[in-house]
Amino acid sequence: MYIEQIYTNCLAQASYYIESDGVAAIVDPMRDIDVYLELAKKRNSLIKYVLNTHFHADFVSGHLDLASKTDAIIVFGPNAQPKYRAYIAEDNESILLGSIKIKILHTPGHTVESTCFLVLDENNSPTALFSGDTLFIGDVGRPDLMSGNLSKETLGAMLYDSLNDKIKKLPDAVVVYPGHGAGSACGKNLGKETSSTIGEQKKYNYAMKEMSKDEFIKIVTDDQPPVPAYFFKDAMININGYQNLDEVYKKSLTALSCDEVKKELLKGTMVLDTRSSSKFSLGFIPGAVNVDLDGQFAIWVGTLISIEQSLLIVADKGREKEAITRLARIGFENVVGYLNVEMDQWTYETDFIKTMNPDEVDFELVNLSSTLLDVRRVGEVEKEKMKESYHIPLHELNNRMKELDKNKKVVVYCAGGYRSMIAASILKRNGFKNVININGGINLIKNVHPELVEIY
Repeated sequence: MYIEQIYTNCLAQASYYIESDGVAAIVDPMRDIDVYLELAKKRNSLIKYVLNTHFHADFVSGHLDLASKTDAIIVFGPNAQPKYRAYIAEDNESILLGSIKIKILHTPGHTVESTCFLVLDENNSPTALFSGDTLFIGDVGRPDLMSGNLSKETLGAMLYDSLNDKIKKLPDAVVVYPGHGAGSACGKNLGKETSSTIGEQKKYNYAMKEMSKDEFIKIVTDDQPPVPAYFFKDAMININGYQNLDEVYKKSLTALSCDEVKKELLKGTMVLDTRSSSKFSLGFIPGAVNVDLDGQFAIWVGTLISIEQSLLIVADKGREKEAITRLARIGFENVVGYLNVEMDQWTYETDFIKTMNPDEVDFELVNLSSTLLDVRRVGEVEKEKMKESYHIPLHELNNRMKELDKNKKVVVYCAGGYRSMIAASILKRNGFKNVININGGINLIKNVHPELVEIY
């Protein structure tokens, strides 16, 4: 038996390759499927099954393309109703994969069709649990995403039963392979680890502690992060089907001249600049939003930009296809093309954002004449913050921008600089003329000016 995790940092998402005796199954594949095809080829195996733990809301799954190219059987658990051909397994049913079995454990709660896949080794012993969004490391899947006609409390009760009646009864040594890690909006307290064991989760996962059903429902439904707007659309795409990724490339991987880009801007197309914040700050197309590819690119694009918005890509040379692929993973397919020259060859007006290191900022003057804007999450601010700073989490900025004075300078910081440049670009796009981004964020500020940071 061979198991390999394929982890996509951009989405904090894990898919899996399971193999026995030259036969393989893929769990929760990403939309760009080459990694699975190449792995099967390298290991001289045949992909027989594509196992889906549920209808994902945070990304478009690659199950249809993978099944099309390999003749693999698409498998869902009970209550799934896809609009395409798939095998709907029964609870406790086992699928043979070489000399091992994969047992279907229906675990509703995150969604009504949520299912875990339990691997039974050659000796029929429970070995590994592919838990999808039912059980994370340090958390469980939130019950308020795709509830349909059911309340989050009803789904929370289902999740409680799934954990207590099925998951907790597994041997402590069973390895847990979750669907997501830290950074995903599918839970609120996901750990950085990408695997664990049932025994460890019983000890350290708050949701696996002994408690009443009412206590569980309250704790699991409280303080969940906001749901990105694209989640519902992605879930529907995964239920109804989607166009082949090759078709997306044909439409979107189009090189555009400066003149053609200018025409697109007049149509209302948004420029998504995927370069590093340092490059972006030195010169960008006015109105562009900066989300660096080298970070949680897809999560922030999906959180801050409408899935219906037409986009035009600015990227470092050779990374255009990567940007389009990562957008397609979350169902963003309205890309009209990309700028075919470097920004220093852009022939029209260019905008800039001033960037300063903490030792260059006169924070006393900032507090008197400017707005010091903190765009980190609530939990981060509750631990430490700059004195006199104003807090708007990045995911709320579009809706709360009216709280800021456009006539005042806005000095933006986050933890390290990634999110603050996204925020700075959004402010610029919305008419804020004087915006400064602080390099290194509060992590560097507290080293240079510890007296200006309040720690709780």
